[in-house]
Amino acid sequence: MEFLILSSTQSNRCRFVILISGRGSNMQALVQACENQDWPAEVSAVIASRPDAAGLRWAAERGIPTAALFHKDYASREAFDAALAEEIDRHRPDYVLLAGFMRVLTPGFVNHFAGRLVNIHPSLLPAFPGLHTHAQALATGVRVHGCTVHFVTPVLDNGPIIAQGCVPVLAGDTPDALAQRVLQVEHQAYPAAMNWLAHGRVTLTADQRVEVQGDPARLFTWTPPA
Repeated sequence: MEFLILSSTQSNRCRFVILISGRGSNMQALVQACENQDWPAEVSAVIASRPDAAGLRWAAERGIPTAALFHKDYASREAFDAALAEEIDRHRPDYVLLAGFMRVLTPGFVNHFAGRLVNIHPSLLPAFPGLHTHAQALATGVRVHGCTVHFVTPVLDNGPIIAQGCVPVLAGDTPDALAQRVLQVEHQAYPAAMNWLAHGRVTLTADQRVEVQGDPARLFTWTPPA
């Protein structure tokens, strides 16, 4: 058994809400790709977990509705997540995209958006879940590193993989240098996944694997500058 993940507004435009915590470089890549390539999609809102998140101003300048819910204003993770879910639901999204959203989400929140919640993680999952992924990669001596776009489940940095991006680990790399290289493929892989979702091309099988019509590889690689 398998089913096709289709947006509820597939005959019109697929609605995305993007969650950020900082400058939102992945959010910017998503918005620009959606606009420049004229997908049947729109970013309905950008919501931050911090009122000082720099990405909010960038989004607002482009006419995208924004909101900020500061997690420290809430008595518990559950209270914050309940308020966040309410704010997201106001925008009627087909999908919610986490783009550098630095909060561990409660199972109740994840289940509320089951099958519609997508994240990008800076490693080739299942390797290096959690924080400091680039330092972890260098410490273990791997020769290939990257990023993973995946559906979110209640298990941290888990869930069916939609796409991945690969970069080489170079001699003399620092975590910052490696992070910059990974970010370049993040800006390829995440917009591609958004495009597939917008066009209703993503299938999640009964054994929790993702298939994408027309893009069987779903792998992006880093190209060194000329």
